[in-house]
Amino acid sequence: MDKTTIKAFIAWLESASAKEIDDKRRELLAALEQMSMPETRADARLALRLIDEEVLARMELGRSQQR
Repeated sequence: MDKTTIKAFIAWLESASAKEIDDKRRELLAALEQMSMPETRADARLALRLIDEEVLARMELGRSQQR
């Protein structure tokens, strides 16, 4: 993924609902099984890592707000 695409994906992640993020994760995991090109697989894995980071950040934010 180029920098512009990564930035756009991160912007989407920041505004997406939990359901939208979960749907995207499922879509990427299903697509990953069909991908054969290493570059494409790497892009999908990067997107999954970014999703994981966003979910963890939201969980931590929720915990800190409960205190």
